[in-house]
Amino acid sequence: MSDTEQNVLCWLDAAASFALPEWESLPSIPLYMDQVMMFARETLSLYAREENQSPLTSSMVNNYVKTGLVDHPDHKRYGKKQLAQLVMTGLLKQVLSIQDLTVLFDGSEDPAALYDSFVSVQNSALKETSALVKEEMGAETMRSLAMRLASEANARRAVAERILSELSEREPSKKAPEKQRR
Repeated sequence: MSDTEQNVLCWLDAAASFALPEWESLPSIPLYMDQVMMFARETLSLYAREENQSPLTSSMVNNYVKTGLVDHPDHKRYGKKQLAQLVMTGLLKQVLSIQDLTVLFDGSEDPAALYDSFVSVQNSALKETSALVKEEMGAETMRSLAMRLASEANARRAVAERILSELSEREPSKKAPEKQRR
């Protein structure tokens, strides 16, 4: 077995036991930005390309708040809803545009239900994909396997974008000001 395959297997083993925190497990007290960054680094560590990298930076968080993707903090402190939005954004920004994420987080669904649904689907997808890769390793080259996974992800992204495009045309955002809804 090559070093590449060995490293991928180690990551797959970590992925098999990994789970994003559910709504009830999110910090119950509001966090300041430095605490949010520590929370994000720990929570999303499995998804970082490099070991000490985080899918979120404080600049990104500030931009997401400015654009309305993430709700404004209360006195510079981020509560459960904002943390949930940041976890989802940190992972989904690799797949969807900010515009599509805004449609996804339009406020029409209960934040706890939306987040727990995301966590359930994300954890399940990670475990299923990890199991598939373990089964397929050796049956095809690592490059071929990576290309297949990326192609499948691209096809799913395209479908998700189409759905969100249709939703944005048919359903006014609950976050949008009244003037923009008309």
